[in-house]
Amino acid sequence: MSERRVIIAVGLLSIALVVGAVGLPTVASGRPANQIPVTHLPGEGDALAGPDSGAWTDVESVEVPLSSAPSGLPNAADVSTDSVTVQAARTDSTLYVRLHWEDPSRNASAAGPRQFTDGVAMQLPAESGTHPAIALGSQSTPVNVWYWNARSGTEEIVAGGPGTITSVDSTVTSEATYDDAGWTVVLARDLTVDGETRTQFEMQHDVDAAFAVWNGGNDERSGHHAVSSWYHYPLGPEPSGPPFATVLWTVAGIVIVAIVLITTYAVRRT
Repeated sequence: MSERRVIIAVGLLSIALVVGAVGLPTVASGRPANQIPVTHLPGEGDALAGPDSGAWTDVESVEVPLSSAPSGLPNAADVSTDSVTVQAARTDSTLYVRLHWEDPSRNASAAGPRQFTDGVAMQLPAESGTHPAIALGSQSTPVNVWYWNARSGTEEIVAGGPGTITSVDSTVTSEATYDDAGWTVVLARDLTVDGETRTQFEMQHDVDAAFAVWNGGNDERSGHHAVSSWYHYPLGPEPSGPPFATVLWTVAGIVIVAIVLITTYAVRRT
């Protein structure tokens, strides 16, 4: 290898190693995929219940993409909502989830045979820490669904697979507003409640969550709606392992040693 090529190679490798070390904090500090952060606001319980409350200003939001749910209903692939914005906050006793999505029309009445109402739902594993099938779970891993309908309000559902939906006495409360930008709904529930089929938020496990939206103006109802994949709330213990600063300095040390060795080799060659 010529002297010029050795020097160029050393320079390029050094740059790559330094860029890798500098870029590591950005990668390591980024939010994990499909995670919805939960902000702890112990003194904001009353305020968090309001969809338009300023308490939500400091709560990180995540835009969750939606697509059509598998369904045998006519035109089931035709859904009009492509995402829902999700925020989550908790006090010491209650979880609040704020959902916002665009909807050009307010559909809150189902008086006629071809009128359907707007709605939104959040699906959770009935047993925290499990990972049910996305389509309403299964008999061994049931789900707990919080459903809000623009006409009738909040309903709580348990299911152990398609065709097993059962309505239960709701422990979930809701408040909703509509304007030209669409719907904003806050669902709230105590972190822990009685009942084996209800999700418990005991800060021992991350908890999966999936979302669905119905646009009544687009004739969406029942299985004809937009759905997300599984996301999760990071409610479990922090991951164990060496502190980030230790990892960063270790990598930086390796980079420096590599540059010194390669440079020494290049000098000797020249």
